[in-house]
Amino acid sequence: MSNASRSVSLYHRLVVWLLFLILLLPLAATLLYSLATQWSATLLPSGLTLKWYAALWSDSRFLIAFGHSLVVCVGALLLAIFLVLPLMFVIAYHFPRLDALMNVLILLPFAVPPVVSSVGLLQLYAGGPLPLIGTPWILIGCYFTIALPFMYRAISNNLQALNVHDLMDAAHLLGASTFRAALLVVLPNLRKGLMVALFLSFSFLIGEFVFANILVGARYETLQVYLYNMRNGSGHFTSALVISYFLVVLIVTWAASGLSRDKS
Repeated sequence: MSNASRSVSLYHRLVVWLLFLILLLPLAATLLYSLATQWSATLLPSGLTLKWYAALWSDSRFLIAFGHSLVVCVGALLLAIFLVLPLMFVIAYHFPRLDALMNVLILLPFAVPPVVSSVGLLQLYAGGPLPLIGTPWILIGCYFTIALPFMYRAISNNLQALNVHDLMDAAHLLGASTFRAALLVVLPNLRKGLMVALFLSFSFLIGEFVFANILVGARYETLQVYLYNMRNGSGHFTSALVISYFLVVLIVTWAASGLSRDKS
């Protein structure tokens, strides 16, 4: 490698590390503030403590909000699995030409801003035969539409890497029905793609705020709504909450990245 190439490579590495440090600095400051006993007029905090994390994880309201977020996220993802997987198998096996149309349809939830969607849902489900406003069911439905594009694209990419028709034909020759072949032959080959889709969707859904705040608010307080409602409290406590939330998302994203590397 020539000196010029080495200089360019070193320059690129310095730029990448500089950008990484710039992005990491606010998070590091938040972490340090969440561990500080007091930090006001000095360059560094006067001491370090874990009392803010202890107060957070012993707060029953936080634990309930965290549980609510898990319930609606897991519920939406389960709904997506039971509805999207059969649909995608039917499209891949019987109607492959519909894949282009589905790629357009699944992007429709992103075409309408969440605030606009929330106002429409408020008018539709505030009363009448299905008064769902303020209940977790409205959030599960909304989160399902948000997770749909992530689920569809990840599983679709996995399906395209398989030869579904050959797998099904081989299973049929061995005497398996279409349902049994799809369940025992195709589905196991989609396991890693499905897990990646679930983890990535979960890390995105658990941070959703607009639908949760407008449609349920404090009546079914989720993690992001709890964070918003605690904004006027102690900054140390709020920082501990932000770091805890970040660690949850980081663990889920790391798990998804590990599965993606194993898949490749």
